This record gives sequence, structure tokens and C-alpha cells, in this order.
Amino acid sequence: MEGNSEGPDSLIRKVQQLQDGMLKLLEESGGRTVSATAGGGMVKAVANWKMQLVSVEMEREVVNPDDTEMLGDLIVAAVNEALAQAQSEVNQEVARLSSRVRLPGSFEQV
Repeated sequence: MEGNSEGPDSLIRKVQQLQDGMLKLLEESGGRTVSATAGGGMVKAVANWKMQLVSVEMEREVVNPDDTEMLGDLIVAAVNEALAQAQSEVNQEVARLSSRVRLPGSFEQV
């Protein structure tokens, strides 16, 4: 049976690197944004990596007092897409940080 060639000091350094990276990601997440549109670009939503809606913009033409349901649907679609993109980017960044630190006993995907 082969043991791990890394000692406790190396493991501690790796865990510290992962922790530092995660803390930095948390600090920066409010400033990292993604945007998504709906209705052919008529509605645009911007969300940050903290899964907060930052802004919603819409073209004047899409604001119809007689069809507020359609406007609501477009806003929901744009916001949901922006939040999904933000979550995907956060997941990719966490995976990137985690892949830098191989902890003993962790599984590698083939």
C-alpha cells in the first residue's frame, strides 16, 4: 500500500491556500457581474456572484400597460438566466480553486 508522500505541513499549506482563495472569492463576488437578456434584448438583467439582482433595464417599447403580464414574464426570464449564469461562474471558480489543492483521499474524476 502506497502512502501519501506529502507531510502534514504540505497539507496545511494546501488547505490554507484553498481557504485564502475562497475568502478572496467571497470578497470579490459582489463586484463580479453577469447579464442576460430576454425578449430579443428588450429586457436586460444584471446579477452579481452573490446571487443578487443588480439592475434591470428595459426598452420603452416593451412597457405596455395593457400587457403587464408579458413584461413580468420577460423580467423573470432575464433575471433567472442572469442568476443561472452567475451560479455557473461561481461553481466554475470554486472548482478551479479546489483543483489546485489535491487533498489526500480526494477522488479524481477520470
